[in-house]
Amino acid sequence: MKPQDQQSPAFTHLIDLAAERFGGKVLWCTDDFFAEKENLIKPSKPIFIADKYTDRGKWMDGWESRRKRTEGHDIAIIQLGAAGTIKGFDVDTAHFLGNQPQACSIEACYAPNGLSSESGEGEKWVEVLPRTTLNPGSQHFVEAKPALPLATHIRLHIYPDGGVARLRVYGDVQRDWSRVKADEVVDLAAAQNGALAIHCNDMFFSHMNNLIMPGRGVNMGDGWETKRNRTPNNRDWVIVRLAHKGIIRRALIDTCHFKGNYPDTFILEGTSIEAPVPSTHRVDPKAELELIAKANWSPIIERTKLQADHEHPYEQEVRCADPVTHVRLSIFPDGGVSRTRLWGTIV
Repeated sequence: MKPQDQQSPAFTHLIDLAAERFGGKVLWCTDDFFAEKENLIKPSKPIFIADKYTDRGKWMDGWESRRKRTEGHDIAIIQLGAAGTIKGFDVDTAHFLGNQPQACSIEACYAPNGLSSESGEGEKWVEVLPRTTLNPGSQHFVEAKPALPLATHIRLHIYPDGGVARLRVYGDVQRDWSRVKADEVVDLAAAQNGALAIHCNDMFFSHMNNLIMPGRGVNMGDGWETKRNRTPNNRDWVIVRLAHKGIIRRALIDTCHFKGNYPDTFILEGTSIEAPVPSTHRVDPKAELELIAKANWSPIIERTKLQADHEHPYEQEVRCADPVTHVRLSIFPDGGVSRTRLWGTIV
């Protein structure tokens, strides 16, 4: 997940629910003759290799169907990494010039136990993106229709055929916390549980939400990394809204792949705020940041030395007597952290 361009809409700061690295899967498509459907949700930016061909034609970094000679259009079905409320899309036709679809539309459904058939027939699909014109070689940032409160799958329609490089499905993860027992220990900082990195002072090299993604980082770009800072006694920081208010019991700070650029030390702090929730049932980001600016932060882990390319587990060092809703990870003086895990019980 790379830092978002300043011109990108606000919803792109949410989690990409369809991302392969988040657990998304492309389950089915009508046709992927030229380029595989799985490319749609790859984490990397689409690339173009001019002289690369396969036995079926030009190699393309995306999903591309053959030229349709019959009635109808092509479809792909994606299972989201977690159930969530969809806020917007990025339909990217990068490098598809003359072979992009004329238009697309997107439907969503809620099927927590899986689809009843491979093609999704029989499910109750709701349109969340009306038919939208697609331009060649372009990112199309479009808001979702607030038609479905919760979705587990989406169905991408392209008209009539062609290629789409990437599809990003941004939204809020919604976990059913009524199923979690009071003494059950869960990762309160996991994106798949609904945590979100909401603010930081710097993410020059890589996005703050990488900190809370599943699994270990696959490379140095798969973490939160700040630029080199020349200010004496500098600290860089990131604030994470926890998936649920709770008591933190254990922590893990992972500097995987960060060898010559890991932070020297870190501090983990917590606070509890109740951000206003408007009629959309989503936290008001502006109001939340205003409350955070006035919040009192308490140390959870005191300033501690870090090592290069290493998992740092903490339990005895964790001090969290009162429930917290947000944590602030400060690193000194700068550098990169791959993952942050905060296991605890909910309140």
